[in-house]
Amino acid sequence: MSMRFTVLASGSGGNASLLEAGGFGLLLDAGLGPRQLAARLAAAGTSWNAVHALLLTHTHSDHWHDRTFAQLRRRNLPLYCHAGHHDVLQAYSPAFSALRTANLIRLFDAGQEFDLAPGLRCRPLAIRHDGGATFGFRFEGAPDLFGGTCSLAYLADLGSWDADLASSLADVDALALEFNHDVALEYGSGRSARLIARVVGDEGHLSNEQAAGLLREVLRSSTPGRLKHVVQLHLSRDCNRPDLALAAARAILEEHKQPAEVHTASQDEAGATLHIGGAPEPRRRRRAAAARQRRQRSDRAFVQPWLPGWEADEASGVA
Repeated sequence: MSMRFTVLASGSGGNASLLEAGGFGLLLDAGLGPRQLAARLAAAGTSWNAVHALLLTHTHSDHWHDRTFAQLRRRNLPLYCHAGHHDVLQAYSPAFSALRTANLIRLFDAGQEFDLAPGLRCRPLAIRHDGGATFGFRFEGAPDLFGGTCSLAYLADLGSWDADLASSLADVDALALEFNHDVALEYGSGRSARLIARVVGDEGHLSNEQAAGLLREVLRSSTPGRLKHVVQLHLSRDCNRPDLALAAARAILEEHKQPAEVHTASQDEAGATLHIGGAPEPRRRRRAAAARQRRQRSDRAFVQPWLPGWEADEASGVA
């Protein structure tokens, strides 16, 4: 079974991606409002009708949106999250309470594989980040007629990694990984010492160098030529540049003589849809002016509260 993967938004202004497999559509995080998400989905040639569930990485406010939770409730769609997310969401999201009342909350636990849909299996990976319980995910498609499978790993926010995490990412076809900041730009940003220490700490965000190191370790553990796509997530607007992130990733791929493509995700528009495994399937992509205008609508009437201890960092421009 093949997969399709589209980053709809990536960055501190809101995160969301769409994974599709066998007619099942999964939102990975939903840090935009439902109208913004509808516009990004339209730009990718699809719609809310293609979404069947939402999977949450952690509870920082750029990864979920109360109005989008309300949209799930209206559409009777489940939210997959960890038990450690419940207290925060219960306190700050009225729509989360409505999802619980409607029995639309599904639990996952670290390292425990589960089926999201026939032919789509998920393994949650516990990762270090200061957003409480935080997870990356490894997705596996069903074997094809020849026994081959396709797989994707998604890690949006993490401050550090270890050999066990790298091993769990071996032999994926696509790796979506945070390349958050350039260390020199971070230290020269003029941000507060507290904020810089948070970002570069073990529970903050990966630098280009750290992400490249993890990519190197994944390639060392993988079958040569298996990795086809590297997707760079959560680039800082102020403390990174796409050319620096691209150079860091490409240097590792060249070092290992791997021809994988590198894609740098954007905060402001949906990225290209990647076809993972099998033959590419054509999709009509609608990027008309009307869709572009809809992407700019940001549900400004709604202001989501920042979580305790998060306000100062966000006000200072966390990457």
